[in-house]
Amino acid sequence: MFRWGLLSLCCLSLTMNAAVAADSKQTNFVVVLCDDLGYGDIGCFGHPHIKTPHLDQLALDGVRLTDCYAAAPVCSPSRSGLLTGRIPNRLGVYDWIPANSPMHLQSQEITIATLLKKSGYQTCHVGKWHCNGYFNSPEQPQPKDHGFDHWFSTQNNAAPSHKNPVNFVRNGKKVGPIEGYSSQIIVDEAISWLGQRDSSKPFLLMVWLHSPHEPIATANQFSDQYSAVASTPEQAEYFGNVTQLDHEVGRLMKSLDSSGNRQNTLVYFSSDNGPETLHRYKGSERSYGSPSPLRGMKLHMYEGGIRVPGIIRWPERVKAGQTITEPVASYDLLPTFCAIASVKPPSDRILDGTNVLPLLQGATVVRTRPLYWQYDRAIGENRIAVRDGDWKLLSNAHLTRFELYNLRTDVSEKEDLSKSNEARLNELTAKLKQVHAEVLAEGPEWPVGPGTGKPAKK
Repeated sequence: MFRWGLLSLCCLSLTMNAAVAADSKQTNFVVVLCDDLGYGDIGCFGHPHIKTPHLDQLALDGVRLTDCYAAAPVCSPSRSGLLTGRIPNRLGVYDWIPANSPMHLQSQEITIATLLKKSGYQTCHVGKWHCNGYFNSPEQPQPKDHGFDHWFSTQNNAAPSHKNPVNFVRNGKKVGPIEGYSSQIIVDEAISWLGQRDSSKPFLLMVWLHSPHEPIATANQFSDQYSAVASTPEQAEYFGNVTQLDHEVGRLMKSLDSSGNRQNTLVYFSSDNGPETLHRYKGSERSYGSPSPLRGMKLHMYEGGIRVPGIIRWPERVKAGQTITEPVASYDLLPTFCAIASVKPPSDRILDGTNVLPLLQGATVVRTRPLYWQYDRAIGENRIAVRDGDWKLLSNAHLTRFELYNLRTDVSEKEDLSKSNEARLNELTAKLKQVHAEVLAEGPEWPVGPGTGKPAKK
């Protein structure tokens, strides 16, 4: 009896030690970012036709963020804000960055990847980069200079389209033509990297898909699903493109889960801005992305330009099946990831993001500064916006005309309350002006060049 009792105690001790080891395993991070995916473009956010079973399951397994925001209503600023935890205009990334533009995410900016890498994380970026104009050139920082050990990226869109792209670069070397579709190619690389990395170390993996940014190309098996409901072949291709990216996210999650990293990996899924609003591409007679039920689309300062679908899955720490209605922005990722990984965030600069870990665990988060957006080439008169609690204030460039909305009762921004709620208007105007002055003072001037967004001083 004694020997069996001792053996049982030993087994129990080993089991407890294994459980402690599992619990103490460091958290991994996966950030899946789509390009121009609208708030209403996936099933769990209400699209009536587009099928996204894998994303719907991701939301069921985690948290659906109804008030999730991109850092900007356009791509390059949004991505730079996500990486740094800072308002993009502070960084000098004022607009989307054309090839050969002097505008870029500067070397002195500190990214999530840099911070986690210094703390022992392995880091990887796959997909669209779009944080510089001189891509794969020593003239500007590349993904490796912003903390990524491995990178397989494009400067902007997949070219000539999502099908058989020719413009990927892997760790500084041009890859050349690749057969397949960009979402599949990107996820292939991510899965390959996950399989080859050092499994004893935690990791940060950024998967930045090109889909569904135009000009798109979609495999027939996905676009054919919508021939009966789409109004045009182009719309069927768009719907199918979203389903195709959903399929690839499902593949990525399956690989992640089968590797034993499901429980201790935080997965964040979102979009860089709202759905396409311009008719810039051959064969595109209209835009097929949906901001429903929001006002505006990409390039707008209304909600449709900046509010995006958001999902977080982290089985080890976050209860499944939740819906969080409090605002969460992409520039919250840096302070949140730092808190989870026990990494000290930068203290020598203003961080605009907030650690939202308490929010994920049922507590409240108090922001010391409002959420802020500025886009000087926005469609319409509004150029600046702040959100503080349920309230949002929009302003023109000269800070002389304002619109005020209660987003909790008016998500579509139909009723301007600036005339009827003077106290709230004055409160938010003061906060907007304070942050605007900070941002204006900090943002650098660029030499005159393609798409600099802010003219150089003479």
